[in-house]
Amino acid sequence: MIQDVNIFDHNKDEEMIELPLLASRGVVVFPHMVIPLLVGREKSIEALEIAMLEEKEILVTAQKDETVEEPGSEDIYEVGTITQVKQLVKLPNGMIKVIVEGIKRGRILEFTKEKDYFAVKVVAYEDESKEADMEIIALMRTVIDSFQEYVKYNRHLPAETMMSVANIEEPGRLADIIASHLELKFKNEQELLEAIEVKERLTRLLDIISDEIEILKVEQKIQRKVKKQVEKTQKEYYLREQLKAIREELETDQDGGEVGEYRQKMEEHDLPEKVALKIKEEIKKLGKTPAMSPEATVIRNYLDCVLDLPWGKVKEENMNIEESERVLNEDHYGLEDVKERILEYLAVRKLAPDKKSPIICLIGAPGVGKTSLGRSVARALQRDFVRISLGGVRDEAEIRGHRRTYIGSRPGRIINAMREAGSKNPVFLLDEVDKMTADFRGDPAAALLEVLDPEQNSEFTDHYLELPFDLSRVLFITTANVAYPIPSPLLDRMEVIELSGYTEDEKIEIAERHLIPRILDEHGLNEQRIDFSANGIVKVIREYTREAGVRSLERKLSAITRKVSREIVEGRERKARIITQNIEKYLGVPKFKYEKSGNEHRVGVATGMAYTQSGGDILDIEVSCVPGKGKLILTGSLGEVMKESAQAALSYIRSKQKRLKLPADFHEKNDLHIHVPQGAVPKDGPSAGITIASSIASALTGRAIRGDFAMTGEITLRGRVLPVGGIKTKILAARRAGLKKIILPEENKNNYDELNSKTRRNLEVEFVDHMDNVLELVMMDRGNHESI
Repeated sequence: MIQDVNIFDHNKDEEMIELPLLASRGVVVFPHMVIPLLVGREKSIEALEIAMLEEKEILVTAQKDETVEEPGSEDIYEVGTITQVKQLVKLPNGMIKVIVEGIKRGRILEFTKEKDYFAVKVVAYEDESKEADMEIIALMRTVIDSFQEYVKYNRHLPAETMMSVANIEEPGRLADIIASHLELKFKNEQELLEAIEVKERLTRLLDIISDEIEILKVEQKIQRKVKKQVEKTQKEYYLREQLKAIREELETDQDGGEVGEYRQKMEEHDLPEKVALKIKEEIKKLGKTPAMSPEATVIRNYLDCVLDLPWGKVKEENMNIEESERVLNEDHYGLEDVKERILEYLAVRKLAPDKKSPIICLIGAPGVGKTSLGRSVARALQRDFVRISLGGVRDEAEIRGHRRTYIGSRPGRIINAMREAGSKNPVFLLDEVDKMTADFRGDPAAALLEVLDPEQNSEFTDHYLELPFDLSRVLFITTANVAYPIPSPLLDRMEVIELSGYTEDEKIEIAERHLIPRILDEHGLNEQRIDFSANGIVKVIREYTREAGVRSLERKLSAITRKVSREIVEGRERKARIITQNIEKYLGVPKFKYEKSGNEHRVGVATGMAYTQSGGDILDIEVSCVPGKGKLILTGSLGEVMKESAQAALSYIRSKQKRLKLPADFHEKNDLHIHVPQGAVPKDGPSAGITIASSIASALTGRAIRGDFAMTGEITLRGRVLPVGGIKTKILAARRAGLKKIILPEENKNNYDELNSKTRRNLEVEFVDHMDNVLELVMMDRGNHESI
């Protein structure tokens, strides 16, 4: 609150009187203002009764905080209005309604009584009666003009208000009466009341009115805008109601062309009853929705999606088994297990056309032809082919879709792929099913359970469609590099076919039949310009690639072809013949050594066979025995299962202490360090158990292990050798490394017998059921080794 101290300095000539005081809450009374007040507090009622009894005037002063129920002298403003009580009425509830008229300003000098009621000594201020100067006259006119504009914008003030103001000549009275008509904040009202000097009062009033006019202009602008919008909405409502009545009368639809087109599309499809009812409901809703509204766009997108699906369209498939077998053999060499399963499926389909399709899962190393095999199956069956990659998918909505309540919602990948296929019975390839992950958005593998369950997928429900779609006639083929990341419930629903790596002979056939013709075509060459010899291909396979599949082989052959293409462009005229002697010219020095040194028998080093995501591999497991306190140190990025295998192998060796002629306290005075090279590559699994045990026995006894043996098998504490997986893949890895002597668990004999003759050719395989047999085969006599 702005106060000028000089204004309130008491002048001896000013009138000083003693009056009762009425404290008002949230109300400022101006001089010349008649206002009703409702009084309920005991002190205020007593002050009114004293004023009426003694026929006195009463000072009405606002309290600073209207929430204070019993104000004291410090809670009341110093400046108020001396008023005369015009009327007093006692109400039934004990309160008093009083009408007062403001006479002049008064300033409290001191409180003379506070107990029963407030009584104060007051100095009264009369407005100056001398003739107004030119500045005050100008201010009066400006205030009147501004107030006139205020009345024009304020609809709560009647037009007659200006008539009561226009004829006032006294500047102080003019300011007070105009202030009493304004809708001001309590703070601004009190400031005007405390402006004793007329010029200051008029100036402040003019500023306040100007601010209020600007606020009223903005309010009026907003009201016009709202009114216009309301009128527009009402107009649209009336038009829609009229249009609705016209439609009902004429039995037509809004935008009949669009709605009629959707109805025609619906009639062209052989839709299930539930689907037809849902589409009719959506078309009807579209007809009642304004064409430009967002809801209409959502409905159109939904109808387009539903009507694009192949609800009743089934593509006729090739049931000729001989023709299908020819196509499969034409596209892929080898992979007999998969081809046989597809032909069996065809035979069953021919005898029982209505039976559900199987769910096939192809598990194998990269580059063995899993994805291309899916395309080949579709071509053999003459079905449509669709593929979706699941690698890195972590959101359940990617499979099941998003609900239509979300902005930008869309169907899941399964339904989108079926739209793309255009038929109800495509070959559907779900690639990299082992690469899915789960997070807070859900588990996509769980969503696939319904898709890949023949008992459930006849009514697969996408969240976007909210309609059951039949997937039972789809031939699902999934692919993965390894089985263990796939959740057990999902794996249980699929028929797993393992694709082991290719043998060297198979790779040569694949290169000659498929890779080289495709590469020559891609590089604009033919057999008259370049020729790959069989020995040249063998050298590339052995010394420049080490893989289960043929991707690296294809890249190396492409590299040779590119270099020959450049030679031809630079002027080469003779036919390029790729043979063993000139491979290094095109590919540089060999990357791998083919023949493993089988005569290098070493102490503490045994050769194991491993199964990895990229196929089989050969691992040298090294053990070093050093003086210590019996610690077992394991390095080489080993997983928990492999560490436990090492513990079990050590326990077995300790149990054979006498037979191996070891000191009784050898485990207390020596530390064993087991290391598996390629330390940056994570390794896990139990199949290295017998290899670790052999290395430990060799390191402790000083007897070398034969370097021409590769082995695999899980070991128990009692020394039993248990079966392991990936036999074919591991044997192929041993062949690639040039190892011909292999040790396998006895219980894996059936897996070995299932291998074709080419894979088993020239191999010497020993089947063992106990670790004692392994040690007898691989441990050499002391001193009978070439290097340690």
